[in-house]
Amino acid sequence: MSAVVVPFEPRVEPAASDDREVRGEEEARPPCTLVIFGASGDLTRRLLAPAIAHLLRDGAVSPDFAIVGLARSEMSDAEFRAYLEGGAREFTPPTQGRPGELPPTVRYLAGDFGDPGLYDRLKSTLDQIEGKRPGSRNRIFYMATPPEADPTIVKFLGDKGLASPDQGWARVVVEKPFGHDLQSGKDLNDELRSVFKERQIYRIDHYLGKETVQNIFVLRFANGVFEPLWNNRYVDHVQIAVSETVGIGHRAGYYEGAGIVRDMFQNHLLQLLCLTAMEPPVAFEADAVRAEKVKVLQSIRPIPENAIDEWAVRGQYGPGVVGGKKVPGYREEEKVDPASGTPTYAAVKFAIDNWRWAGVPFYVRSGKRLAERVSEIAIEFKRVPHPLFSKAVGTLNPNVLRVRIQPDEGVSLKFDAKIPGTVMQIQSVYMDFPYNKLGAPIQGGYERLLLDVTHGDQTLFTRGDEVEQAWRVVSPILRAWEGHPATDFPNYASGTWGPESADRFLEREGRRWRTL
Repeated sequence: MSAVVVPFEPRVEPAASDDREVRGEEEARPPCTLVIFGASGDLTRRLLAPAIAHLLRDGAVSPDFAIVGLARSEMSDAEFRAYLEGGAREFTPPTQGRPGELPPTVRYLAGDFGDPGLYDRLKSTLDQIEGKRPGSRNRIFYMATPPEADPTIVKFLGDKGLASPDQGWARVVVEKPFGHDLQSGKDLNDELRSVFKERQIYRIDHYLGKETVQNIFVLRFANGVFEPLWNNRYVDHVQIAVSETVGIGHRAGYYEGAGIVRDMFQNHLLQLLCLTAMEPPVAFEADAVRAEKVKVLQSIRPIPENAIDEWAVRGQYGPGVVGGKKVPGYREEEKVDPASGTPTYAAVKFAIDNWRWAGVPFYVRSGKRLAERVSEIAIEFKRVPHPLFSKAVGTLNPNVLRVRIQPDEGVSLKFDAKIPGTVMQIQSVYMDFPYNKLGAPIQGGYERLLLDVTHGDQTLFTRGDEVEQAWRVVSPILRAWEGHPATDFPNYASGTWGPESADRFLEREGRRWRTL
């Protein structure tokens, strides 16, 4: 029988009182300049501009906050401001209200990132901005650039003394991908650390800024009801899914060399796995949280390359229908090789060899041009040891705790209940809690992460050794697939849930993918 959803109206209780002193104004809202490399790009307009406008609207950053954009495109200061304002208006969801105004100081410098003169002009511009405001000379350097540009930018920031201001701090934000493989990931870490200390480096993964992802910490470690069950005694398996309806758009140049494993697994999906599987940290602080995530990655069993089909499935989308519209296959996308072997879908089984999770498989899948846009974590619990009601109702469904990350953020718990009546009938019901019931708007993630950079909080950012461990985990998959190209691509139609081989992958283990 179909499941029934039981609505849950939360009663929000006030937080416990905090006797700590209120932080001073400069500590709470430190004045700083955000220097964006690649300022004319899509990331700046779609993600950074709305986030900055929201933070200023809410009074979360200093009124002396300033922006300096650098890119090759020619623009005046006024044109750059208009570019950011247009992005803030266009990409602010209606649920978040109107975006705020941009800061009074918005500057733009056009030039080549390999030109030393550009950094001299940047230094002069920063001196002008910082000389007009009180307080420290704080700087955030944001790399909204292709990864191959990062080493050049970092080198010149060091050579010109921009990474170590006389008064205040300097921090660098690096977007994924963090390298192309394990060796390039190590090289990138070495290049960053040649100029910046690890405490100055913020490797950003926007998934960690999502409210639902942060709430995994609270769900697990603030509620006594869940944590005792969060282990191999009670959990049968875990499924983590990020499905997308979009194709690659205009990103063929990047995606052809990356594929789904580099694009999604090495960063977003392994981060979700770590948050789900990690041990309780000694404190909710950067070093403690990131140390526990590294332990999870170190515990993942290496996938044997000669038996890759027992651990992973790959796919590539063909033509199909998404949202009622016909869409092309991957090989028909602009600038894609007509015989491309790049995977756009992957399903992987991970085994975590530690005391808590031994014997519990983690099934992780992600793909483009799938039927729905959904991201979720599902913890499926073991069935009861004795089928007490088997004669009356047959096989009971397992209990499932689902954390919905997008698009409808929330948590639901599925359990069985008796239907009223004289006959023993049992039906699955859901206790469902959507986050929008808390009343506060759910932000996109970059707001929280940018704010954490201004405060020097690295809890939701990736540490250098964490990046290298994640590459170690996915490297066998990459080597096996790149050494043996697929012969059946494309093997799933756009608008479906992926290749049929992915269904058989779970069926042979007596399980099935959950309906997203």
